[in-house]
Amino acid sequence: MIKTKSSQTKSSKCWLHEHMTDPYVKEAQKCGYRSRAAFKLLEIHEKDQIFRRRMKVVDLGAAPGGWSQIIAELVGDEGEIFALDLLPIDPLTGVTFLQGDFTQDEIYNQFLTLLSGQKVDAVVSDMAPNISGLKAVDQPRSYYLAELALDFAGKALKKDGVFLVKVFQGEGFDEYLKGLRKVFKTVKIRKPKSSRPRSKELYLLAMGYIG
Repeated sequence: MIKTKSSQTKSSKCWLHEHMTDPYVKEAQKCGYRSRAAFKLLEIHEKDQIFRRRMKVVDLGAAPGGWSQIIAELVGDEGEIFALDLLPIDPLTGVTFLQGDFTQDEIYNQFLTLLSGQKVDAVVSDMAPNISGLKAVDQPRSYYLAELALDFAGKALKKDGVFLVKVFQGEGFDEYLKGLRKVFKTVKIRKPKSSRPRSKELYLLAMGYIG
C-alpha cells in the first residue's frame, strides 16, 4: 500500500509526539546523553557487566555517539574506542571516529586499518538500515549489517572477547543465532526496557570469543 502525503504527515506527527513524551528521551536530555539508546547499553551492561577499565572497544553505527559516550565513561581514560558511522558525530574524548559506509569494502578495510593490527576486547553494533517499511527489504538489510559486524568482530576481537549486536525478530534470526553460538562460548538474548515495546529489535550478547 502506498502511503499518501496526509498519512505520512500523520505518522510523522505521531512519532514526534511519542518521541517528545518518551521518558527515556527526557532522561537522556537530563543526563546529557546524546540519545535515548544510551540507556539500552547501560541496561545490558548493568545486567552483564560487559565493560571494564582500560578496554579497547569498537562501536559500529555510533552516531550520534550515545553508546560511545557511555563506553568512554566505563572504560576510563586508559581505555580506547574506535567508532564508525555513515553520519558524523561531535568529537568525544578517547574516541577515534571514522565517517563512512561500512558496507563499502574501502571503508570497511580503512576502519580495520585504523586498529593498527591491535585486537580489541569488545565489538558493539547498533547498526540498522534505513527503514523502507517493506519487511521483505528491511529484514535482509538488517541481517546483512549484522553479518558484516560479526565478520569484523572475527577479525578484530581478542580471544574471549565480547560481541554485542542489534538484530530484529523474524526471518534470519535463528540462523544468525546459531552462527554466533559456533564462535562464542555463551550467547544471551537481551531486550532492554528502554527499547520501545512495539519494536522487534533485540540484542544478542555473545561472550567468550573462540575464534
